[in-house]
Amino acid sequence: MSYLEYAVKTTPSGFRKVLYLNWPLALLLSAVACVGFLMLYSVAGGSFTPWAEPQMKRFALGLAVMFTVGMVPIWFWRNISGLAYFISLVLLVAVELFGTIGMGAQRWIDIGPLRLQPSELMKIALVMFLAAYYDWLPARKVSNPIWVTIPVLIILVPTFLVLKQPDLGTAILLLTGGGAVMFIAGVHWAYFVAVIAGAVGLVSAVFESRGTDWQLIKDYQFRRIDTFLDPSSDPLGAGYHITQSKIALGSGGWAGRGYMQGTQSRLNFLPEKHTDFIFTTLAEEFGFLGGISLLVLYALIIMFCVSSAMTNQNRYAALLTLGITTTFFLFFAVNMSMVMGLAPVVGVPLPLVSYGGSAMVVLMLAFGLVQSAHIHKPR
Repeated sequence: MSYLEYAVKTTPSGFRKVLYLNWPLALLLSAVACVGFLMLYSVAGGSFTPWAEPQMKRFALGLAVMFTVGMVPIWFWRNISGLAYFISLVLLVAVELFGTIGMGAQRWIDIGPLRLQPSELMKIALVMFLAAYYDWLPARKVSNPIWVTIPVLIILVPTFLVLKQPDLGTAILLLTGGGAVMFIAGVHWAYFVAVIAGAVGLVSAVFESRGTDWQLIKDYQFRRIDTFLDPSSDPLGAGYHITQSKIALGSGGWAGRGYMQGTQSRLNFLPEKHTDFIFTTLAEEFGFLGGISLLVLYALIIMFCVSSAMTNQNRYAALLTLGITTTFFLFFAVNMSMVMGLAPVVGVPLPLVSYGGSAMVVLMLAFGLVQSAHIHKPR
């Protein structure tokens, strides 16, 4: 019996799919999204417009996408993984050629009335393709240098295109997310040691290139690094974001100032309060308890995803679930580290909480793939 014949034979049908849904995961995602609605309502001064109402509609669309994708057999997503990667790559090239410029970056492409950020799609398509690759590759070849080179190229090509937009945050997520799938698939640890050593060398080269004709990153990205190392060096300029963020975090204390009582956000001291820095608004209004409560919700989402993957005998489904889970973890870990001054500001939104269109729907699509893996795992 072929893989496809076996997959079709073991696919549940009808009402059983609804019963097999990972309902705790769906409820946790909804709970996190509701936190986002509350915060977007607050930062708008007690109004559903301009952020909370569109976010609610996008999440409703995202839920529909998640349930629809979850009902489709996992073998179907395995078979189109290469196509999904190729389409995402073409869209990234299209952004380079015809993309829309906003806030100094060229990251979007207009398709009719829809404005799409292809780099968001690539985060998921990359994990899908790598999971399919390692599902196809025999275990004895996983650490062979030739077969390691192929996924490295699969990761580096979109990373380079995203870095040119420029979008350092997403490029870092692509590198780390792709590397995580390789590690989970069983690639020997020595390769990762070599990569870490190379990364140290690259960082040194980046600093050496500053002010030269071959400068490797943009001036504003250097300013972000300077700000990370010493925010007080320019508190009204490049260091303004992180300085105000720390003030908001500190003023929240243990239990916060109260809902819609945050001075930093309501008096507009806090920039990007509805996107990248929305966690600081939450921490100011609900304090340490509010911040740790959101972190617990994220941790529970990861726990249910990992539990589903570890009990899944389908290698592709398990790798896909763990890859998406790792990408999700990197999202909120980088954002929280960024707003607390533990990492440079690289423009990574807080998943399901920050205001955003493409990011919200694509993330829910990703969890739809997790649901598909869960529903259709062998029982």
